[in-house]
Amino acid sequence: MRLITIVLLLFVIISPVNANTIYNLIKIPNLEIYQAKSTNGLKYLKAIKPFQIGVNNNVECLNSNIDTIKEKFPTIVKNFNRYSLDFLKKINLKYIILCEDLSISEINTGGIPNNKMRTLIIDIKFDKNHFERVIHHEIFHIINDDYKKYFKEDDWKKFNNAKFKYADCSTCSDRLDLSLYKKTEGFLTEYSMSTASEDMAEVFSFIMTDKKNIENKVINDTILNKKISFIKNNILKIDNEFSFK
Repeated sequence: MRLITIVLLLFVIISPVNANTIYNLIKIPNLEIYQAKSTNGLKYLKAIKPFQIGVNNNVECLNSNIDTIKEKFPTIVKNFNRYSLDFLKKINLKYIILCEDLSISEINTGGIPNNKMRTLIIDIKFDKNHFERVIHHEIFHIINDDYKKYFKEDDWKKFNNAKFKYADCSTCSDRLDLSLYKKTEGFLTEYSMSTASEDMAEVFSFIMTDKKNIENKVINDTILNKKISFIKNNILKIDNEFSFK
């Protein structure tokens, strides 16, 4: 009985310490470790209470339902395991935050990256039709934030028809649909047409999750062909052993 009491006391003491340590590292409250060890060094954290962060607390997310995490976790791990430990170090990603109903400035979103804090927040209840692709989409934003010299928007814009103009920001555009276009004409989805960085992220996400469809699309789409080559060539500049398979 004495041993059980000691163990329980240690758990009570250690849990707040872990929570405080996590907060000190990434500045997101109300988290606890879900899985600390992985083959590529990622640590998965779950929200145990709703949290608000960002400028004027404009980022909000609800606590994770444990049953939903268990259901989605194999899919989450499968997709993140596409990235090696070495590559993740190069792009500065270490912590994956699992929560529900993620929003920024009251706009729902599938994920929010922060390369400075080495974190990626994922909405585990995001639309299942696009859930896996969103993971890679948000990873690209982290890649882009760390390696802007390789992904210059002015270079990217030259691929498009000269008359086409992106919006000033993704949140000030009504181009939101993530569904794959039947006829691409240089863009894979409506959301691709919002901003150059979102266009790049959409292309990367399809390369990582829907290679067969992509290959069929580029046959008759010279613009899209150039965009795919641009993404692949510059990812390989970061890590020449990166696999798109």
